Amino acid sequence: MAAAVPTTELPTTELPATEWAQAHTEPLGEDFAEFVRAALPGLLRYGHALAGNPHDAADLVQGVLERIGARWTTVVRRTGDPLAYARRAMANAHVSRWRRTRRENLVADLPDTSVVWQPDRFADEPLWQAMRALPPRQRAVIVLRYYEDLSEAEIARTLGIAQGTVKSQANKAMATLRTRLGAVVEGRGDR
Repeated sequence: MAAAVPTTELPTTELPATEWAQAHTEPLGEDFAEFVRAALPGLLRYGHALAGNPHDAADLVQGVLERIGARWTTVVRRTGDPLAYARRAMANAHVSRWRRTRRENLVADLPDTSVVWQPDRFADEPLWQAMRALPPRQRAVIVLRYYEDLSEAEIARTLGIAQGTVKSQANKAMATLRTRLGAVVEGRGDR
């Protein structure tokens, strides 16, 4: 006869992920589930901004959370800020995926089934098109700065780059966005 395993109720109040990371420093198995519940919406938004669509964002977040979950106690003990670690892992995974997929993939046979594709409702938005055209690191810096509202120091720590690199990448990205979006605005003004 199996013994009943006592369950503990998790608090119903949800903390923002950064407050959670500050409040929870002890590495417990339940803490990972709590971390995922608190951080998942923000990580999905960050992933969407990085990848450009919600499907790739969900894949990105899932892959990173799988790797973090397997090493949860080490991540908490060594980094102290699992949210920053998750963001950095997402940025690195996105860049790695981008490098892998930009190569041509040859297949012997075409798939037998047709793929049902549902377009992203933001796919035709000029801002999303301009964001998708940015290099991955510039996109990550812009997303962390203006979408996640992190400081330059926090972005540098999250991405593992120098603060000067954050500034230069943000400057280059903003110049590119201004150019691309300025052309869109001027094009609409002529109509």
